[in-house]
Amino acid sequence: MPRRSAVATETAGVQTWRQPPDLALTPILSHSLDAFCETGYHGTTVRDIARRVGITVPALYYHHQNKEAIFVALLDVSITRVRQLCEEALRDAGDDPAARFLNLVECLVLYMANSTKIAYLDHEFRVLSPEHRKSYSDKRRDVERLLLGTIQDGVDAGCFDVAAPADTARALLGMIQAVATWFQPGGRLSAHSVALRYLDIAAHTVGATPEVLRRVRGGARR
Repeated sequence: MPRRSAVATETAGVQTWRQPPDLALTPILSHSLDAFCETGYHGTTVRDIARRVGITVPALYYHHQNKEAIFVALLDVSITRVRQLCEEALRDAGDDPAARFLNLVECLVLYMANSTKIAYLDHEFRVLSPEHRKSYSDKRRDVERLLLGTIQDGVDAGCFDVAAPADTARALLGMIQAVATWFQPGGRLSAHSVALRYLDIAAHTVGATPEVLRRVRGGARR
């Protein structure tokens, strides 16, 4: 009998990239996410996941081949959502190079802050087998290339002044991804506040012109 799919689906309703719908994870993926965040990949067992879900281990294997397959499914859900939101943010910015960069940075920071649990899994992707690790790494690089493209476009348009766009994109993405490791929902800073701070940092990092910096601090993206 073929194994049934157990992927995530999105809730209904049209939302913007700043306020996307929640990911509606299947029970297996939802409880697996909790387990991975609490005890790490190596500290989580299939038996523990099955217990949390309230099913038998054989029943869990009906949906997912093994623990790694569950982890891969969660990573795929996350990176697919990131890519969708990034593309929406870029469309919203139009052709303005600075606005495209700023929207993309804001989009990524908001995702890391509003989806800390599933975003945090990215920090453990190296536990994957070589085949799955390469597949996920390629998808991560797609996001990095989007950011690099906006930086290079800004340099070409005279909005930014940065000597090494590729290194800058890599550094910014690492800084942004780290938000998922420390941000506390309901804490002193809101996701919006963190995004505004990171926009200012990012704009300075790419050597944005004074006009672009004024837009950032004035809350305008274009």
